[in-house]
Amino acid sequence: EGGVRGCSIFRLSFLMPVLCFLLPIVILVQAASFSFTKEPKSQDALHGRSAMLRCEVNDPQGVIYSWKHNGEKVTDSERRFLEGGNLKFTAIDRTLDSGNFQCFASKNSTGEEYHTGETSFNIKWLESGMVSLKSPESEAEIQSSSQVVLQCNIDGHPRPTNRWHKDGALLSEKSYKINNKDRTLTLPNASPDDNGVYYCCVKNAAGHACSNDNFTLNIIDKSFPQPVVKPDDLVVMRNEEALFHCQFTAEPLPTVEWYHENEPVANKSRYYTLIQFVNGSLLITQVKQRNTGLYKCVAQGPCGPPVSLEASLRIAEIEEMMPKQSRVFTADSLERVTCRAPHGHPEPEVWWEYAGQRVPAEGRVRQDGLDLIFWPTRGEDSGTYTCFAQNKAGQRKQELTVTVATKPEWIQKPADSQLEEGRAGYLHCHTRATPEPEVTWYRNMQPISDVRFKLFSNGTLCINNVEVYDGHLYSCESKTEAGKLNAQARVYVLERLKFTPTPQAYQCLELNKEGHLQCSAKGRQTPTIRWLRTDGSDIPAWVEQKGGTLHFSTVTWADAGNYTCLASNSQQGEIRAVVQLTVAVYVAFKLKPENMTVYQGHTTVLHCQATGDPLPFIQWKKKDKFLEADKSRFQKMPNGSLVVHDVSTEDTGSYTCIAGNSCNIAHTSTELYVVEKPVQHSLADDEKTPYKMIQTIGLSVGAAVAYIIIVLGLMFYCKQRRNAKRVHKGQDGDEQELECLNGDVQQNGHTTAEIQEEVALTNMAASGINKRHSSHDKLHFPRNNLHTITTLGKGEFGEVLLAKAKATEDEEETVVLVKSLQARDEQMQLDFRRECDMFAKLSHANLARLMGICREVEPHYMIMEYTDMVTSAHCIIYVCVSICLSVSVRLSFYLSVCLSICLQRSRRRWRSPTWQPAGSTNATAVTTSSTSPETTCTPSPPWVQQ
Repeated sequence: EGGVRGCSIFRLSFLMPVLCFLLPIVILVQAASFSFTKEPKSQDALHGRSAMLRCEVNDPQGVIYSWKHNGEKVTDSERRFLEGGNLKFTAIDRTLDSGNFQCFASKNSTGEEYHTGETSFNIKWLESGMVSLKSPESEAEIQSSSQVVLQCNIDGHPRPTNRWHKDGALLSEKSYKINNKDRTLTLPNASPDDNGVYYCCVKNAAGHACSNDNFTLNIIDKSFPQPVVKPDDLVVMRNEEALFHCQFTAEPLPTVEWYHENEPVANKSRYYTLIQFVNGSLLITQVKQRNTGLYKCVAQGPCGPPVSLEASLRIAEIEEMMPKQSRVFTADSLERVTCRAPHGHPEPEVWWEYAGQRVPAEGRVRQDGLDLIFWPTRGEDSGTYTCFAQNKAGQRKQELTVTVATKPEWIQKPADSQLEEGRAGYLHCHTRATPEPEVTWYRNMQPISDVRFKLFSNGTLCINNVEVYDGHLYSCESKTEAGKLNAQARVYVLERLKFTPTPQAYQCLELNKEGHLQCSAKGRQTPTIRWLRTDGSDIPAWVEQKGGTLHFSTVTWADAGNYTCLASNSQQGEIRAVVQLTVAVYVAFKLKPENMTVYQGHTTVLHCQATGDPLPFIQWKKKDKFLEADKSRFQKMPNGSLVVHDVSTEDTGSYTCIAGNSCNIAHTSTELYVVEKPVQHSLADDEKTPYKMIQTIGLSVGAAVAYIIIVLGLMFYCKQRRNAKRVHKGQDGDEQELECLNGDVQQNGHTTAEIQEEVALTNMAASGINKRHSSHDKLHFPRNNLHTITTLGKGEFGEVLLAKAKATEDEEETVVLVKSLQARDEQMQLDFRRECDMFAKLSHANLARLMGICREVEPHYMIMEYTDMVTSAHCIIYVCVSICLSVSVRLSFYLSVCLSICLQRSRRRWRSPTWQPAGSTNATAVTTSSTSPETTCTPSPPWVQQ
């Protein structure tokens, strides 16, 4: 044992120095491993503002933070609390947060605690205060010419700088004795001139502030006016008197003057009566609206500023109150009704009355201010309550009718009913309650809005003229503020005997077409339907009755008249319906308008003609508006066509021709396009156009004159030659008794030469006619391809027609102009043929073209191209060319005849062996053979002389 103990002692003695050596090292290592990364620092802060002291360690795991303020542990509050290791302040307080703060951090594992150094806030603050009198001790001791010291009780950190103000004006240190250190203002020799309101304002780093309670200096000077009696605001009735009292004291007495709206009342005394008494009072004898407003009583002493006192004058008035009102309450409820007091001067007094007595301020029914309160409501509270408002101007009142409602009770419930169609039906829903209940009816759970339904005040529903579809489930609701009742009833409609539908009283059927008259009816029992003639005659056998239908296989004129449809059954009797049947030819268009393009400013015609029996009436409509024909540029022709004068671009659009008679209406449409005239390219072209026209006319007339001169020359030559031959024969004395010279024998009073000349003329005319016939054959137009539309008028040869023509089966129909030859005069017929020849030879863009001639039967037709666009230039060209060609044709004809005759005579003379020139000595006797072809007639035919 001793050895063991010794050994143990030896071990302990050996380990103790080692432990003492290692322990500081371990502590140093641990200390080195734990440190503050952020420590709180002293900082500036503003009173009332937020701030934060930061505290963080390098190893926050398992670390607990705490703070101490002036050695005491900081506890969390709304104003100051821990946020992690930081101490956060929402509002710094200069008193509570003054002193030192220290942060502590401890580890849970070891229990060791570490802390930072102390830190503090430099809190800047500024606290407002009042301006107080520092010297003398009380305001009563202030005398004129004494010293007055004012103290500004506003403090702060750092020390603020201050400024003094009087009546809002800044006081300078040069004029006033100001001590910024003590924050005082000294008035060494105070006088009434120094009277006013004094206040101070200071400023430092925390902000700026002004005194919250100012000091009013009022040094009394006996020479300054002092008010003794102040005027009061007055409210008087119109035309009453008003008296303002105003009195001042001073040594000597001050002068007092009154002002109304800043104008001396002395200037207004001529407008109304104003009396100012010696003591300063003002009397207005009759107050008008112009007297109201602000009055000022102004006193002026020997020195000092004037002193003014104000008062107002108003005319007493009170507004009208709202009209009567009513309220409905339920029993056992809290109700409050407010009386809206009217505006007035002075303020009116308001109270409630019931049955002539004021409503008390306490109890179940009471008045609370302007409110009338019911708590709780009862049936006996029903009645009339009155709100009164009164002031000097008079009294106003408003009535309130109170009704305490009760739940409705049944008197008569609605019941299922059978109502007859076409008659009035009634459904009853009678209830009683207070107030009178409101009754509402529903059909199939929907409110009834049909005008046939009428609701009476007692709740009865009347259905006027009951219809089949009125058979539904009906329900009524009776309600008041206290409750409601509901009940239902079903309506069954007893259907009457009636047509479905009633046949139209006036009906039309088209001639030679199949037609029907319909008649159907129904009732409680299926009715029998049959048709009768209203006049009692039998319905023709070819008209078939099948059910309620009257069938016409082919409608004739005899079918027109009155028919009666008879419907009957055994329960409800019979009913009748009369139909007036009209047979007509339905409207059909024989000429429909075509799409047209017209130059602006021209006149155009939209053709529309219709047929029917009765004769249809035609109207025109542009787009969706009917045209007022004969009252504007639009003119409707008797045949139905529409003439549009002076067309413009606004006339472009769709035009509808509507034709109708008493049986039907038909319509057809066309499009009209209006375009502007082509733009002329140059002025030279415009100048050349009339020149070319004049040139053409001049050449034509010149050619005609030349023809006339040649013909007259030839005629004169032939006549002179015949006269010379007669003279020559007379000188020779050869058989003057003979009626024929040079062997020419008379035949039926005419010489052989005359007959030969007429034969030549006839041959030439026949050849011309044959040529015309050959050209006319080429222009032959079948008459059956020509369909007349209308008659446009009457011309030189006969009627002028508008028609549709189609030359071949493949071509489309076009509108043409047809001139008919109805005159019997030979000259007219010849002129007609010449005009046909003239137009056949013409080919010009501005002239109508000859399309054909109808010579199959009389009257003959000349078919011309038809156009609506005709200008003055076209007319001039047409007239001139017609005249020139007519003259040329006639002159050419006469000239050719004359030349032919002369040629034949020349040939006979040169071929005759017995012919000798005039004056020959060996002339032989003239033979009298009637067959001699060389004979020459002396007299000239009449047509040659002409």
